[in-house]
Amino acid sequence: MTSLIDLSHTIEDNMPVYPGDIRTNLFQIKYLSVNKYNDHRLDISMHSGTHIDSPMHLTESNEYISQASLEPFIATGCVLDVRNQAVIKMKAEYEKLIKDNSIVLFYTGQDKYYGMTKYYEEHPVVGIDICRFLLEKNIKMLGMDMPSPDKYPFEIHKILFANEIFILENLTNLDKLLGVENFEVIALPLKIKSDSSMARAVARIL
Repeated sequence: MTSLIDLSHTIEDNMPVYPGDIRTNLFQIKYLSVNKYNDHRLDISMHSGTHIDSPMHLTESNEYISQASLEPFIATGCVLDVRNQAVIKMKAEYEKLIKDNSIVLFYTGQDKYYGMTKYYEEHPVVGIDICRFLLEKNIKMLGMDMPSPDKYPFEIHKILFANEIFILENLTNLDKLLGVENFEVIALPLKIKSDSSMARAVARIL
């Protein structure tokens, strides 16, 4: 028996956005009682809510996320409990936990601050040592329950992108995966001509 855990934040009007991004506008434009059907319109940055960054976001890549192979977005998952670390560093136990060609998730607990100023300004950052190990393991995607793996000038972003590793940001519910030995991460971007894309991310427990 398999079960699914939703790792995504809800897309809604005026939802939290990264500082400097435009506000999200989601509103109803047709009503069943008047127009005989319901319809909604969405104006949103691709970096709002749970989303996937692709290399085009911060590099000279000219490949839209819609042109990427689907392979990196579905893979065996691994969650690391990295709470209470200002800098997420490599630990010996990660060598066995992180599998080749997997999707690695960092559980920081920061999702409880989602939408607050501290969520964007005081989140941990990924250390260069563990980043290099992720490259050695040839992971497909790095996910986290915070807005970014780093801060300006976004060197971790660029290192991951240079190695064709996607970044899955603003996750939630990663605590529900603690202690789960076997699960698969499914996080598909929209087929959209953009540098990045909103995603519905789920974990499928095997």
